[in-house]
Formats: sequence, C-alpha cells, structure tokens
Amino acid sequence: MPHFFHLDGVLHAERTPLSRIAEQFGTPTYVYSKAALLENFDAFADACAGRDALVCYAMKANSNLAILDLLARRGAGFDIVSGGELLRVIAAGGDPAKVIFSGVGKTVDEMRLALSHDILCFNVESIPELHRLNEVAGAMGKQARVSLRVNPNVDAKTHPYIATGLKANKFGVAFDDALATYRTAAGLPHLTPVGIDCHIGSQLLDDAPLLEALDKLIELVDALGAEGIVLDHLDMGGGIGINYGAAGDAPPVPVGDYLGRVFARIDAWRAANYGGAPIKVIFEPGRAIVGDTGVLLTRVEFLKPGAEKNFCIVDAAMNDLMRPALYQAWMDVQQVQAGTQPAVSYDVVGPVCESGDWLARERELSVAQGALLAIMQAGAYGFTMSSNYNTRGRAAEVMVDGDTVHLVRRREDPAELFALESMLK
Repeated sequence: MPHFFHLDGVLHAERTPLSRIAEQFGTPTYVYSKAALLENFDAFADACAGRDALVCYAMKANSNLAILDLLARRGAGFDIVSGGELLRVIAAGGDPAKVIFSGVGKTVDEMRLALSHDILCFNVESIPELHRLNEVAGAMGKQARVSLRVNPNVDAKTHPYIATGLKANKFGVAFDDALATYRTAAGLPHLTPVGIDCHIGSQLLDDAPLLEALDKLIELVDALGAEGIVLDHLDMGGGIGINYGAAGDAPPVPVGDYLGRVFARIDAWRAANYGGAPIKVIFEPGRAIVGDTGVLLTRVEFLKPGAEKNFCIVDAAMNDLMRPALYQAWMDVQQVQAGTQPAVSYDVVGPVCESGDWLARERELSVAQGALLAIMQAGAYGFTMSSNYNTRGRAAEVMVDGDTVHLVRRREDPAELFALESMLK
C-alpha cells in the first residue's frame, strides 16, 4: 500500500497521520486514499488506451458516492448488480450509457429503472430472465440490449464463496447451453444480443484461468457468428486480486501484463478470422481498483489475557468488516504508533456477541489500552458488506487527499437505526 506509510513513527494516509483522523472523526473509521484510487484505475485505463475498450468498475466492492464520482470523472463505466446501485451511479454523476447490469435475480422494477435510463447492456444469466426482460421492454416500447453471462466451467482456484465460473455455481448460463440460449434471445422481439460476458471468480492472483475462459468465449463468438448472431462486445468480467500481506502470498498479476495478454490473444483471433476487425472489450474490476486504497482504523478497548489465547478487543467488529468471519480472510494489522510494551500474540476481536467476531488471529502486537490499529487492504468489501448487527451504527468513511481529509460518509447514530420501525398500537 504505497500511499499508507510510517512517517516519524506514525502511520500516514498520504500526508495525513491516522492518529489525527482518529481524533477528528473517531473510530472505527474507513480511511481511503484518493491518490491510490486514481492510480489503480489509471493502470486499467492506460492499458486500454487507443483501443475500443471500457473499464466498468464493479461497484459492489465499494459504492461510496465520492469514489464513484472520482471514477466517473476519470471516464469509468460501472458494473451494477441492483437498481439501488444504478441510482448511486446517477447520484454520483455517472453515465448510465456506460452501465452494465449483472446479477441473477433482477426484478421487474429494476429492469424498468434500467431501461428508463437506457443503460449500455443487461448481463443476462438465465432463460427466464430473458423472457421477463423481453416482456418488460415490450411493455415500455423499448429494445433491451443484452449480453449473456456464460459460465465457462473454469476453476478460478479461489475461495469457494467467491468462485463463480463452475457448473456448481448459481451464476451464468452453462457453456453447453449458451448457443441455444443466444438463439432464444435473438428470437425475442424486444431484445438485441450485443455481447458476451463471463466472470469466473474473485481474488485471482494468476490470470491463466481468465485466459482459459477467454478462449472459450472466442469459440462461442465464432459459433454465433456462423449462425448470423454477430456480437459487438466481449466482456471479460473482473476478478484480479490484490496482495493482503499474508506470509507466502503470491503477488497479484500486474494489470498491464494481464490486459496485454488479453488484447494480444484477441488481436490474433480477429486477424486470423475477421480481417483484423476489432471487437469492443469490457473489463469489470472491483477489488483491483479499491482493495488497497483503504484501511479500517480502530481503537483498542481492552486487553484480555487468557490461558490459551490473548484477546485484543477493539471497537471495530464483524459488522464493520465481514471478510474474516465470512471468508476466513487474512487481513494485515498494523499499529498506528509503535508501542513500548513487550509484543504479545493476540487475537484481534470486536465487541459483537459472536465467537466468530474476529478480525485477525495470532498477531504479535505491542499495544496498550487506547492504542490505534489499522486493518490494511480494507477498501474492497469492507463498508459495502457492513451491517447494523447488535444495533451498531456503521463506521464513518473519510477520503484523504494529501494533507486534506474529507468526510464522505458520517457515522450512523443508533437512533437512526430504528427510526423506520414502529410499535403496535
């Protein structure tokens, strides 16, 4: 995380000490680096320069309006999975014409909303969804542009909860059924097949499975063309991971190298079969753009020694950062300031009433009550997966720009959490 570093003994975000942020905004607080965000997006944009390509940020990773606004101004498109996410894009000034709508369970209202804003494309994942979308579009007098999310049955070799490209997963149309499903789509009067899409999983540190999936998409595009179904774009999905700092972790594939291999393979294919005619390429990165742009800042409440384990109890919890409890994810923990106590092995846990409420296990820390810790690489699937379990208000979010700190989401007040509820008369 190059934009998070120790200076004069204090962990900084860009030129701002995290201790100052804790004093000003309290804890737990998510802290994001503007420079890191733009740098990560630019790695994709620069690799696509001069090509008919679109980088659609997968906003499920982090949907804060400040982040969406910065990316929209940089030219990003957006990959959404709900009507609410589309409304966020619009509120942040994003262009609906650069939005692709993924997800297996789109409702009628969500389809109407997306059609009313003339989004770029629906990534359709089943035949029943095709028929529903055709009916909705027909009733609105619209033509819906569709891409089928094809499940290539490629093993992404990632955590089973974030693997999405195997036959056993709920996502996409099976590769063997894709040709027939495209025929169905082409025969429906209010749908226009314009693309093909796949997404095989998340937190991939090797691009070999992605390139294997690309070969299968190319095979299918050729078969569709032979039947007169000519597609305008090929969507590679997302999935490129980041290094969370665990011992022995492989470094992630460099973005430029991965996109370079994708473009080289596509160029060779189009030259051999289509006289070099290009096809638009879409990417859906999420974690690779925001994962290492943020940390979760938290304060030590108590130190609780035990016969078998020592516990460092902090004010952040599983409701603030779900990844460790949900995926058994390894998160790096750094002290904001060096301690003077002897280092002790602690499990870092929160106050939520669950044994699964842990953020890190067996970490050597030199801390005292009141010390500040930073949970690193927390920019993706941190705040967006947070909840109000135990009637806990969700954390504040701030964006650092050099030595300036912007509050981009205030901390929730507990009274707000039950403001929508009512008692029986």
